[in-house]
Amino acid sequence: MHVFAEDHAPHGHMHIVFDNVRVPKENMLLGEGRGFEISQVRLGPGRIHHCMRSIGQAEKALDLLVKRGVSREAFGKQLVWLGGNVEIISRARIDIEAMRLMVLKAAKAMDVLGNREARVWVHMVKAMVPERVCQIIDQAIQMHGALGVSQKTPLAKMYASQRTLRLADGPDEVHHLVVGRSEIRAAESSVDDVSETMVWRS
Repeated sequence: MHVFAEDHAPHGHMHIVFDNVRVPKENMLLGEGRGFEISQVRLGPGRIHHCMRSIGQAEKALDLLVKRGVSREAFGKQLVWLGGNVEIISRARIDIEAMRLMVLKAAKAMDVLGNREARVWVHMVKAMVPERVCQIIDQAIQMHGALGVSQKTPLAKMYASQRTLRLADGPDEVHHLVVGRSEIRAAESSVDDVSETMVWRS
C-alpha cells in the first residue's frame, strides 16, 4: 500500500487478498466470531508501544528544532529568539515530559489492573500522544523551513508516521469517545448515589 503517496513496503502496510480460504474448525483460535476479542488482547500493549516510540520521535524533533534554531540567524537574531519560538520549545519539553508520565501510568495500570481495567488509561495516551507529537514535529519542520519537508532531514517521514498513527489502532475520535464516556458514566453514577441518599434521608 501507499501511505502519504509513498510505497510503504517492506516495513509497513500491504494488501492481503484472501481468496476462497477455509480454516478447519480445530485450527480456529478461541472460536468462531471471536477474532475481535483476540485483537483486543494485543491492542492495549500495542498502543502503549506506539506511544513510547512516538515520545522518542518527539525528543528527536525537539532536538532538531533547537539545534536548527540556535545555528541559524534572521534579522540579526538566532531563530530561537524570534516570534514565539522560546515558548514553542518550552511547551514541547513540558508536553514530552507529561506524555512520558501518562504512558508510564498507563503501563503501570496494565501491569497492576490488567488490560481490561486499564483500557481508559490506554485510550487516554493513544488520543493524546500521536496528536501532540504531530504538532511538535510540525513545529520542527517550520523551524527548518523548506529544508524540513525535504529528504535532508528525517522530519517529513516522522510526520507522515505520526499522522498515520492517529488512525492506527483506532482513530483519535474512538479513543476520546471511550475516555469521555467513562467520565460521563462516572458522573451519572455519582448523581444516582446522591439521589438515592437524598431519598433515603427524606
